[in-house]
Amino acid sequence: MATKTSIHGAWSSRWAFILAATGSAVGLGNIWKFPYITGENGGGAFVIVYLFCIAIIGVPIMMAEIMLGRRGRQSPINTMHTLAIESGHHPGWKFIGILGVLAGFLILSYYSVIAGWSLAYIFRAGAGAFTGQTPTGIEAIFDSLLGNPEALLGWHTLFMAMTVIVIARGVKHGLERAVKFLMPALLILMLILVGYAINTNSFGKGVSFLFNLNFSDLGWGAILTAIGHAFFTLSLGMGAIMIYGAYLPKDASIAKTTFTIAAADTMIALLACLIVFPLVFENGLKVGEGPGLVFVTLPLAFGKMDGGVFFGTLFFILLTFAAWTSAISLLEPVVTWLVENKGLKRVTASLIAGGVTWLVGVLTVFSFQKDSPIIFSFKFAGEQKSNGVFDILDILTANIMLPVGGVLIAVFAGWIMSREASRDELEIGDGHTYNLWRVLVRFISPALIVIVILKLTGLLDPIIYLFTPIVDMFRS
Repeated sequence: MATKTSIHGAWSSRWAFILAATGSAVGLGNIWKFPYITGENGGGAFVIVYLFCIAIIGVPIMMAEIMLGRRGRQSPINTMHTLAIESGHHPGWKFIGILGVLAGFLILSYYSVIAGWSLAYIFRAGAGAFTGQTPTGIEAIFDSLLGNPEALLGWHTLFMAMTVIVIARGVKHGLERAVKFLMPALLILMLILVGYAINTNSFGKGVSFLFNLNFSDLGWGAILTAIGHAFFTLSLGMGAIMIYGAYLPKDASIAKTTFTIAAADTMIALLACLIVFPLVFENGLKVGEGPGLVFVTLPLAFGKMDGGVFFGTLFFILLTFAAWTSAISLLEPVVTWLVENKGLKRVTASLIAGGVTWLVGVLTVFSFQKDSPIIFSFKFAGEQKSNGVFDILDILTANIMLPVGGVLIAVFAGWIMSREASRDELEIGDGHTYNLWRVLVRFISPALIVIVILKLTGLLDPIIYLFTPIVDMFRS
């Protein structure tokens, strides 16, 4: 196939792509979610399983998604349409692109609202709102934010505006310039906060917890959580990595680039733990506090510690930067499709895509308001959900659309795309390395993702029940 050129532009270098893709992967999931799921699942043993899952699920599928993006050089929908025809198969395979773009759009609609919380907390931390607060006082601050639809709407609007401004400026002048500033800034902020954590009396306790290899604490739930998070943390299945791959120079190694991104993403997740755990231990709090760790537990810690106003403000700036780099990548696939298929200028497409995303996000805003007609309770995978539309969007995207998209990407790259085409695009080197990738992407990676889907739907529980005595025997 003749070499294509993206009409949207290209990254100036391989490192620009690495910064952008790492920015897409590094988001609230690394700094907000990874510390609390590590805390809930016993620390170091969970981290080891997570790293194993990154290697056998995340890296092979990320390589496949970048490969597809670079070979197609278009929006994910048009890329999959083109590559399906090139492979001699039905153009209906573009459904993979549709699923990914739609998932990214829906995720951004509620992600923007959550990112708005980070923006709001920058000013609360800076004003000293957490200083000297009791746990009840901290919870009241959080509840007052969630219960104020005007405030939530305002922060949601501001965050979406920040995202649209970057996207509207294009690949080199918008996306690349933003990540070249945001990613180094994010790393510097993290290192400053790690430096503070090192000087606490509980840093050693935090390190010990993070790297304590007590596999007896590791259950089925922890293993499945590690598999799921390894997949989701790399922004796979939502069109972001595929469209970023469309801008990757032909001479850049996909394999080396993917390993660098996965390593950087994992490093930032571990640094987040080295920031969070010492602060939590230092203040006598619990590491397994769940989703409230960042917005309830940590503000309590910042309110007690010396320099808490400064470091608390710094932390929420860090969280906002991480969310911003991810949000940019989620909006880009929608904008490129509007430019390619509707003939719109990039600025117009950015405003339309951002506006519709903002509008859908309003549903999430009202999902946190008492007596709202879109609030209802239900159970999913044994857990009680009580935020109505917000929970529906979260479950639909994270637990259904992204895993299904990941499996389909693996199937297309491993079974539909010809061996010659994938080998030509990957340019891995020796045949053994290529064959290893092919085995992972054809069999192992999709099989493990299917296990996650079966677990979330409850279909795996009878199998787990049958094998639990055997696993317990080996563990003992």
